[in-house]
Amino acid sequence: MEEFKDRTAVITGAASGIGYALAERCGAEGMNVVMADVEEAALETAHNKLSDLGVNAIAVKTDVSQAKQLENLTDRAYEAFGAVHILCNNAGVGGGSMRPLWEQPLNNWKWVMGVNLWGVIHGIRAFMPRMVEQATEGHVVNTASSAGLLTGSGIYGITKHAVVSLSEGLYQELAATESKIGVSVLCPGFVDTNITESERNRPEDLPGEPPPESIPEEAQQRIDYLRGMLKSGYRPAEIADAVFEGIRKSQLYVVPAQPMIKEGIRSRLDNVANEHNPAPRRLPV
Repeated sequence: MEEFKDRTAVITGAASGIGYALAERCGAEGMNVVMADVEEAALETAHNKLSDLGVNAIAVKTDVSQAKQLENLTDRAYEAFGAVHILCNNAGVGGGSMRPLWEQPLNNWKWVMGVNLWGVIHGIRAFMPRMVEQATEGHVVNTASSAGLLTGSGIYGITKHAVVSLSEGLYQELAATESKIGVSVLCPGFVDTNITESERNRPEDLPGEPPPESIPEEAQQRIDYLRGMLKSGYRPAEIADAVFEGIRKSQLYVVPAQPMIKEGIRSRLDNVANEHNPAPRRLPV
């Protein structure tokens, strides 16, 4: 896809981070933008900011874990602009806890999988039939993570591995029908976002555990390390640039990641191909 002006993009998780950066970049390309997010006040602020830049945009509060709300988002997008050309299934949460998988509360599984995986599934099911029927040039961007290409990252990593596989399958199916719609799966490394604060948007019907009175030193070190790496990571605008380069090149894998993460990805793929067990993780993440 190379023509963007006057076309329409839909972006979930658009109120902040990578989502807002994608919205800004789409606007800079002359696109109409449909912004969706579960955090209503932040969404309104982001929409006002984008509108002040002269972008033709609408905002729709959306919980991507709910299929009906994605169907509503689809209707709103088509009512406003008549077509959708770029779909960014970007909404995501960090979620979970430092516990091993077998000790994770069921609510953690339901919440993180509901947003990170089912959010993408709902987006595909809601938008793709109409996008395919349009028979126009288009693109789908599913936000995964470098955690979806590495070994062992808890519930979060499980959902991101699934998004990578979903995107690969979607790519193959569209290619087999000679569709004009391309697919990219975004797998960034450390990015300066507020994903570690995901609990602020946790639904009331899936409550988390009460905060512990004290955090073990090792766990606190892991948390501090992760926050430090995120803060020093890529700017969201850099990730948006990488996404647009990927769209222009019809690139399935978009992996703007730090060298040590790229090496981890290569190591994992080598282990799989050669049936080697992975080495114990040494980094505190």
